[in-house]
This record gives sequence, C-alpha cells and structure tokens, in this order.
Amino acid sequence: MLTIKHLTKQFGKKTLFRDLCLTVEGPAVLWAPSGWGKTTLLRILMGLEEPTSGIVQGVGRVAAVFQEDRLCPTFSPLENVMMVQKQPTCEPLKNEIRTAMCRLLPEECLNRPVSTLSGGMKRRTAILRALLTRSDLLLMDEPFTGLDEGTKDEVIKFLKEYRQDRFLLISTHQKEDVEKLGGILLTL
Repeated sequence: MLTIKHLTKQFGKKTLFRDLCLTVEGPAVLWAPSGWGKTTLLRILMGLEEPTSGIVQGVGRVAAVFQEDRLCPTFSPLENVMMVQKQPTCEPLKNEIRTAMCRLLPEECLNRPVSTLSGGMKRRTAILRALLTRSDLLLMDEPFTGLDEGTKDEVIKFLKEYRQDRFLLISTHQKEDVEKLGGILLTL
C-alpha cells in the first residue's frame, strides 16, 4: 500500500499542494487541473524531488512513464526496454520481452533506432519499458498523450494484464481514463 501523509510542496512562496493525504491500494487515476502539481507529486514518489514536509511510505521499486518519452534515441525499442532489466543480456528474458512488445509494436520496428519511429510508437515504447520492468509501483504521468483512441484502448488492455499486483498511479487530464482503467479517481 502506498501512503502519503500530510505532504506539502512549495517552490519559494508558491504552494502546489498542502497537507495532502492519500492511500493507494490498487489502480488509481490522479486528476487535477494543469499547474496543480501532479507531475511534482509523481517526482516526489520517484525520489526525484523532496517534499517541503510530510512523508511517503510503501513506494518500493518504481517504474515510471514520464510526460516526455525519455528514451535513448539511438537504441531500439527492445534495447530501451532491456537496458532497465536486472539481467539485460539474458536471452530467455529478451525473447519473453520481445514477444510481449509485439502486442503493442510491429515486430519490424523492435530493432530500429527509436529516433526513426513515430511519436505514438515512441510513447508505446516508454509504456512498455515501465510495464515490463520489475517494480512494486507503476507511476505514469500523462501516459496516453499522442495516442489515438484505438491504440489507447489496446495499451490500457495491455496495462491491465501486465500491471499484475503492482500499485498503479496515473496522472491525467482525462477523467474518462478512470472508467477505462477500472481504477479509482483521486480528484485533487
């Protein structure tokens, strides 16, 4: 269980959020207007930012999808996923990951440099990298940006299957994502 207790984040005199308390026990969708601090909250959970005050418990190992794809452009989609694996040179693991990746990407693009792929393929690669990495918590910041509805639905189906028992927290501007993900809505 992910627990956030009395979390406050300020930048100088600007307060993004104050005394935030949340408990995440399953898939949850974090919805708030632009500028509220959703990305900052996820960065705190990832350990990339420090809160002004408050505590976070139960984070464990984190896999993340950032708003930007953050892929190595000269690496292939397969190499981008394998580089974050505990055993990046393990052939059986590589074959297993390749098979899973083919559910969201055409096989012929798995070995091409990411820089040659479309924006949607890059986005799916970033999502695959997070989902196919061992973790306790999946954090996804606007993960469906740039995906058409059909592709988004395929990705959500894959996400539900590969999430397994990991905690999932997704930030979005789209309230309809809550129903599609089968999670709870955390409105901030």
